[in-house]
Amino acid sequence: MTDVNGGASPYRINIDDKEIVLLGTAHVSKESAEAAESLIKAEQPDSVCVELCPSRYESIRQQKQWQETDIAKVIKEKKSFLLFANLLLSSFQKRIGDKLGIKPGDEMIRSIKAGEAAGAEICLADRDIRVTLSRTWRSTGAWSKLKLLFQLILSMGGVDEVDEADIEKMKQSDMLESILSELEKSHPSLRKILIDERDQYLAHKIRNAPGPRTVAIVGAGHVPGIQKYLPENIDIAPLETVPPKGRGAGIFKWLIPAVILILIVFGFFYGGAEKGKDMISWWVAANGIFAGLGALAALAHPITILASVLAAPLTSLNPMIAAGWVSGLVEAFLRKPKVKDFESLSDDILSVRGFWKNKVTRVLLIVILTNIGSTIGTFLALPLMLKVLGT
Repeated sequence: MTDVNGGASPYRINIDDKEIVLLGTAHVSKESAEAAESLIKAEQPDSVCVELCPSRYESIRQQKQWQETDIAKVIKEKKSFLLFANLLLSSFQKRIGDKLGIKPGDEMIRSIKAGEAAGAEICLADRDIRVTLSRTWRSTGAWSKLKLLFQLILSMGGVDEVDEADIEKMKQSDMLESILSELEKSHPSLRKILIDERDQYLAHKIRNAPGPRTVAIVGAGHVPGIQKYLPENIDIAPLETVPPKGRGAGIFKWLIPAVILILIVFGFFYGGAEKGKDMISWWVAANGIFAGLGALAALAHPITILASVLAAPLTSLNPMIAAGWVSGLVEAFLRKPKVKDFESLSDDILSVRGFWKNKVTRVLLIVILTNIGSTIGTFLALPLMLKVLGT
């Protein structure tokens, strides 16, 4: 293996008549960016593969992409949680990058420029981020989503403790293996989708890149997997599809409202009008109060809070609508994010306070926290209603 400018050593792999030079990098490392650029200049390959998909490439190149975001459309398409999680990840990476004086993904952009200068064909080798996020979303339950969200939020507080030496250690295989093993323990489905599937996808794209000599620049965590899958002929079609929602999840979404309605009818039939009214009161109060508290925690407009209180008891009985969607749309109407909110988004997400200050992320917080509050209210209402029935 050759050492490039003191950086990570690339792996040289020969498959059939093709030579692949594979370099693992840390995504926020000056040394990695310099090593990637120098390697491409030295190799003068026929093609350069980078760990980017077209949408991520555009997001790096077009800094004003957020100005075109339709927040109402995001809410209606049920993508608030996905966008919020993506912003949290971007925040973590950008804060480390700012601390070390490098833009996240800079090694990929410099690799592309070096490849273009060498006359190489550029291959955006990663799977579309929207497919990856959608597959991840479908594979995790509600509790796992919440745990992941809080882990992401808590991770923001640890950025100040990360230095350049820690980033460079991430390129060592033993460090990476320990990180992935912890990830596998807490979220095994996430490891499969975020790491294993993308390793297969990247290996396929790298192996089929044009020309006899290819340089591939990828995150160090993908190197062992790519080496493993490169000799295989992989069908990537299944990796590009979003699996349908599980039947169990669909049944559960309808089961809870059905149980609530049956309990209320049962209360009226066997307990009389008084108990029936008491059960409805507990249902309305628990759902409305906790949904309102969720909206309040996100610093929603008073009218938005009222809307969440009124909507939650009804939306909780309709699996097709969520209280958070109602409160988010109301907030977006009352405090419509302006161009300056989108322009300052990349800076505001660098702090926890900024997530509440920026109107874009505040709307997303309102959607998420209202839904969490409504869910808590639903599960608290059930025992209270049963208690009324038993008295």
